[in-house]
Order: sequence, then structure tokens, then C-alpha cells
Amino acid sequence: MRPAWSESDARPSWAESETRPNWDLPGERPQWAEREERPQWSDPEERPQWTDPLRQQERPQWPEQQEWRPAEREIPQPHAPEPQPQPQPERPHQQDQPRPRRRPAPIPVFTAPPRPPVTGRPTAESLDPESLLRGRRNAPSKGWRRLIYKASGGWIKPGEPPEVRRRRELVTRARTPVTAGHHRVAVLSLKGGVGKTTTTVGLGATLAQMRGDRVIAVDANPDRGTLSDKLVLETSATVRDLLNEREQVKRYVDIRAFTSQAASRLEILASDRDPSVSEAFSGGDYQAVSQVLENFYSICLTDCGTGLLHSAMGGVLGLADQIVLVSSPSVDGARAASATLDWLEAHHYGDLVKAATVVLCSVRPRSKSAVDIKKLEAHFAARCRAVIRVPYDPHLEEGAEIDLDRLQESTRDAYLQLAACVGDGFAGIRE
Repeated sequence: MRPAWSESDARPSWAESETRPNWDLPGERPQWAEREERPQWSDPEERPQWTDPLRQQERPQWPEQQEWRPAEREIPQPHAPEPQPQPQPERPHQQDQPRPRRRPAPIPVFTAPPRPPVTGRPTAESLDPESLLRGRRNAPSKGWRRLIYKASGGWIKPGEPPEVRRRRELVTRARTPVTAGHHRVAVLSLKGGVGKTTTTVGLGATLAQMRGDRVIAVDANPDRGTLSDKLVLETSATVRDLLNEREQVKRYVDIRAFTSQAASRLEILASDRDPSVSEAFSGGDYQAVSQVLENFYSICLTDCGTGLLHSAMGGVLGLADQIVLVSSPSVDGARAASATLDWLEAHHYGDLVKAATVVLCSVRPRSKSAVDIKKLEAHFAARCRAVIRVPYDPHLEEGAEIDLDRLQESTRDAYLQLAACVGDGFAGIRE
């Protein structure tokens, strides 16, 4: 804050405290304002170099250093004597240093072998529900074992019957994860009317009901197929419509516009039912459809035609991971099925024959036929991986929509066995 000087006496008079010098004479004035005359150098070589003497020293030439990289540094080992440096000829820096080791790729979860249990000490694997929960898994579900268990208040546990443990094992095999992400199963039959389409729906419905991923069945019959007759259709779209609009399919909801879903969660992609359509379903068409379906489904069942030489069969076999061969328990049906295996082996599909599953459909328990079913099973078991009997069922004989709940228990058990055999191939990769 500036002071307010009211009186003139109170204001300091520092301007008059000292007398300002007066230079009257020229000789008394100090000559600091005058500069010395700068010499004029006419010749540039005579001009002295006004440089700093410290700058005249030559700057040392430092060797060019390589870029420092953490992975190329030599890390001394602990508790190891340091080696004495020895003179070595000069080499490029990048060639002397070893390359860093790359981290190994992780092993896939489904293909990794289980670790052996550690004997002698408990682990987390020993705390399973079967040993901790009393009576949860050992309680019988039906029969006289259930009556004894309920009457004793749970103190007497007769144990599970063998058929329950067997069914649990079959369900586990049918739920085998698909290692490759997408698995194609071709259902074949050289003879018509043996239950090929019925087997396709029964197998697909069982897999879709037991598993949590998506299962679809495709009608690849170049003629008019009957796969769409086995369930109630939700759309009139066919495989030909999907081919024409496959570039527009980006999400699962887009492809659901072309499929129909049953109560078992099995989806069906029907073939053309219009008799005026003259363009047959070819192998290139099947390959194009498969490229679309593999992005949205884990398992694809293909209901093939009865011919082996048409173009669609070549596309199906070229992409199939395993096959299911359907036959009737008759002489002509067994010969046709065996001839199909011969044709596959002759055309370089021997790996599919070894991993194939043969299904004998409509086997009557008390049939008057003279055909020895056991010899048929032995014949196909020597050439293929498994043979499954599907018994006669009145619901399947109707030829209409298939409902698993309306099937007999023996028929449902046969389809579960078939699903378990097919599920065994989900963990393998075709070479």
C-alpha cells in the first residue's frame, strides 16, 4: 500500500541528499563510454580465430553402440564363478547372443491326458461328491432297492443296479466334447427303405437332448428327401434357399430362418420338395452349405441318398469325419451294406470304414426269420468299430414325426448306445 504523505516535511527528500557530479571540464569525465577501435583485417587468413580453447580439443570418437534389448542380455547364473574375459575376434553383436526361447504353445484342454494321481497324500480330486455327500449317488431310483432304501430311512443302501451305472456311462460318452469344434457324421445306406432317415432323426434327437451344444441334420438327398417328414416344420425354406442367401447369414438368428427345431432341440435343414425343381443337389452345393453350418453348429448329421456315384455323395464323403451305415436284418440288406463298405475301401475311404458304426434296424425280438443276427453282427464287427441293434418299435413304423418320449424303452436305449458310439469319435481327428 502506498503511503499518503500529507505534509511536505514528512516526505523523504533523498533526491537532495547527495550532490550530483557536474562534469564541466572534458578531462574530468571518465572515458568508459568510448570503445577501443576494432582492428580492420583485410586478409581473412590474418584474422585470429577467437574460439574457446576447450573446444579446440578434438572430440573423442565413441564407437557406435547397438540397441539394448532385454532379451539379449547375458544374465549370470547364481553361485557360479564369473569367467575371465579372453580376447576373441570381433564378431557381429547379434550373432553372438543366443535367441530367447519361445514359450511353448498350451496343450488343448480336451486332448490333454489326465495327470496321474499322487499316491500317499490327499489332493483336491479326492474331495468328490460321491465320497462327501451321503447317499446322493448311491441311492437307488426304482425297484426293490428303492423300497428297501425308503423303508430303512436311508440306512440300508443296496446300491445302484448295473443298468443305471451303464446308462450313466453311455450318457458320458455321448457328451464327449467335440475337439475340432465341428464334427460331420454321414448316414449312408445303399438300399432304400431300411430306416436311414429314421436313424438320422433318432440319433440326432438323442444327441441334442443329451448335450448342450447345437446339433443339425441336413437332407443331402439329390432327389426328394423325407427328412422333413419326421418333425413338424416351422418354415418352408429349404437347403436351396440357404444356398442362394448364404452371403446374408451373419448370426445364428439368421440361419434359424431356414431350419425347423424339434422338441429335442434337433434342427432340420430340409431339401427341395417342389417336383418342378430340376436342379439336383450337387457336391459343390453341399460343401457351400457345410461352410455356413460349421460356424453355428457343433455336430452336423447328413442324411445321404441311396446312390454312391452322384455328385452330392462325393462332397459328403470328402468332408465326413465318420459314417453310420444303416442296414436291415435281411440277406439283401446285409449284402448291400457290405458292398457299400467294399466300395468305400476301394475309393480310399478305408479310415471311414474302420471308424464306422453299423446299425441293424427293425430287429424283432421273436421274429420267425431264419437270418442269424449274431452272424451279421460278427461280420460287420470284424470290419467296423461297432454294431448297434435298433429293435422294432410301433412308433417308428408309423413313418410320421418322431417323438423320443413315445418310443419304447429298449428303442431309446438303442439310440443312446448309438449316440455313445458316435460320441467316441468326437475326441479324435481324422488324418
